[in-house]
Amino acid sequence: MKLAQLHYTSAPPGPDGSGFRFTAVTPGAPASLLREAEQLIGYEPPREAPPRPGPQELASFPQALSLSVLADGSRLLARSVYTGADYSGRWGNFHAHAVHLPQQAGSGPAVGALPITSWGSPQWAVDTPAGGAPALAAVPVPGPHDPAGLAGFVSDRGPWLAGFFADVRRLGEDPAAPQIVLVEADSEAVARWIMLACSVLPHQRGQWLTFTTYTRRPQLARQQIIGVVPEDGPGLAGQEHRYRVYDVARAAAPAAGAPDAWADTSARIWQARRQELFAEVRRLGADPYDAGPLAALALASDVPLTSAARAAAADWAAGHRDALDGARLHALALALGAVAPGGDRDPAEAAACGRLLAALDGWAPPAVCEPLAERALAEAVRGDAVPAALPSAGALGGPARARLAAALEPELRAALTASETAPADRAGLLRVASVLGTDTADLVPGAARQLALALLADPERVYGEGVRAAFAELPALRALVLDQLDSLAAGQTAAARDLFARTGLRLTAADALPHLRMCASAAGVVAAAPDRVGALHALLAESGVSLYAEPLVLRTAMRLVWEGEPPGAGEAAMVLGATGAKVHRESGTWELLARAAAGAPARDVAAAELAPEILTHFQEELPDALRPSLLLLELARDLRAGTAGPGWVRRALDLASANPEPGARAQAYAAVSARLLPAGERPENELRALIESDDAELLAAYRLAAREAEVTARLRLVPAFAADCFTAWSSQPQAGPVWQEARADLLEGVLRPVVRGLTPAELSSVEEALARLGGRWAEDFRTWQRPTAMGRLRDRFKRRSASSRPGAGGTSRAGAADAPDDAGGSGGGEC
Repeated sequence: MKLAQLHYTSAPPGPDGSGFRFTAVTPGAPASLLREAEQLIGYEPPREAPPRPGPQELASFPQALSLSVLADGSRLLARSVYTGADYSGRWGNFHAHAVHLPQQAGSGPAVGALPITSWGSPQWAVDTPAGGAPALAAVPVPGPHDPAGLAGFVSDRGPWLAGFFADVRRLGEDPAAPQIVLVEADSEAVARWIMLACSVLPHQRGQWLTFTTYTRRPQLARQQIIGVVPEDGPGLAGQEHRYRVYDVARAAAPAAGAPDAWADTSARIWQARRQELFAEVRRLGADPYDAGPLAALALASDVPLTSAARAAAADWAAGHRDALDGARLHALALALGAVAPGGDRDPAEAAACGRLLAALDGWAPPAVCEPLAERALAEAVRGDAVPAALPSAGALGGPARARLAAALEPELRAALTASETAPADRAGLLRVASVLGTDTADLVPGAARQLALALLADPERVYGEGVRAAFAELPALRALVLDQLDSLAAGQTAAARDLFARTGLRLTAADALPHLRMCASAAGVVAAAPDRVGALHALLAESGVSLYAEPLVLRTAMRLVWEGEPPGAGEAAMVLGATGAKVHRESGTWELLARAAAGAPARDVAAAELAPEILTHFQEELPDALRPSLLLLELARDLRAGTAGPGWVRRALDLASANPEPGARAQAYAAVSARLLPAGERPENELRALIESDDAELLAAYRLAAREAEVTARLRLVPAFAADCFTAWSSQPQAGPVWQEARADLLEGVLRPVVRGLTPAELSSVEEALARLGGRWAEDFRTWQRPTAMGRLRDRFKRRSASSRPGAGGTSRAGAADAPDDAGGSGGGEC
């Protein structure tokens, strides 16, 4: 295929006119091509150029070699050179020779040489050929190659190369990327910049990279890379969003630090004169801007790189270990392992090298793995933390292992015993010792205990990849840690349970660790059990040991079920009945049982049944603080059973003064109150003890008991009981204010609503019962019934109270209740 060529210059008058025009065009070239090309191939000499240059001066004028994309997607490669005065002697003639590169049918440009290689090509014409343009089938052949000149150019512009390559990359990735402006006095230098740019790009992208090596009007240039002479560069300052200007003559070298790893690696390859690596990396089929394969080839070729590039190389090689031959893989490993300690090795590089080592370990021969393995093990011992990924023993040959073990053993032992070494790192150091074959058996128990404590304190952080690897590689360490955890679990049960809930640590069937076994299965067992006592028995069975042989498992199981709080009183009674007292005494769980009874709610009758058992079985162990509560509960049980001895009101008050638990006091007071209410079933002096106590809480319990449905029903149905309560609640006017308030409430709030609901016959029965008591109780009851008489009855009670005081001339009975003055006799029951 022949390519269309165009020649454009200032020509003498002729059939086609005079002035600037196309003087030679390949036949068949469309007019649209000519119109568009004419806007691209013009030449304007530098402002400071001599008006009538001689031959030597003409040679120094910049050449404009350009590649432009046309409207139809094809390209125009053109060279424009200044030729001095035209045929008429006018100033400012130039000659442009252009080659049209059509777009390849289907997908892209024709495969061939990069357009920039045509710089200096002998096929470029400096004037219009007399016989028409000779045929061209491809880009003009390259000009003479000057390796020394290119090397010097790269050396002089080395500090700017990485930034330049990063900007070139953006040109290929982002259509809106800023144009690159190269400020050079010599347009050949611009061509070399462009050659460098194309060399790092994929071939097809290099073919499409548009450029011009010289223009007087960069603001109008549409190419991606633009060359200007120094006098035109300052006009572009302050337009960073449009132009990336490289003016090495004026600008200082950029600060250290590559724009990205790929660009920096590309720059370093050129500076090392290993540019053939760009062609090699293309054959690997990697992403064009992936730093990994390029950096891997560079390192294998002894090109020094930054830590970020080394990390990229290691990561890529870890995933493409088959892409490099054995020699290059070995060279890469040597380069990665040879970085000086304390140099620019970032944590990311160390991690990437660990991944590469893991990929090679067991796959590549030890000779390939050893540089990385030695570096990894040395850093594990000398670094701040031990990485999770460590080489296996097979990554080192025998001589290398012996040499490294001798060098690292003192530091390894020192690190294992240092107080600042984290427990997880101790496990990692033991792994290092195992790889090196170093004997550290004497240090394993201490490391195991530290690790066990750390696992309980912060399980999620400590049980990381490194500890998991240590457990898998070092069975002896795992066994010791689990044994320590089993011992600690008896005292830190909740922490041990959380260890299994928050990590992937699991026990095997062979692990005879009763406390840990219960902690590991606690969540599932408790959730599946019908009740908490059933969960306790299921956990004890899960432990695999008899609680009588190992009593502490009972404490662990109870803590897991009740989470350190006492069980309910009923639950505690069942546990005590099922296990017996001895094992609770030996395991220390008796206190939970005692607290279960003492701290039970007031209405928990099971606590009153449990308390005597606690007092019987754990008499010596009970602290003084718990005894009053348990004795009150025992009294409540005896009162309900009718077996309490005399003086139980006073006994309840005495025990209540010893600061018992509120529930125990309330239950005892409720039992006392209930025992005082049934008529004829109590000693006569107990009600007097209640009244004379003037105890607000006990009297409140009595008032509450009087409002029970059973009591109000008896008041309504049993005349003798109603009469008994009336006499009791009307008596003892000389008692304290608490009783005065209580009896007024009982008469008006409890008895009166019942009496109002009685039929005349039922009222008569109550009066008859009062009459049998003697005195004026029946008359007082009739008077009390009349609402208007309440005030008079209250006044009578006040007068009687006054007459009974010493020196008032009255007398007071020592019985359980005092009758009114006109009652005429003693008597009155207790309620």
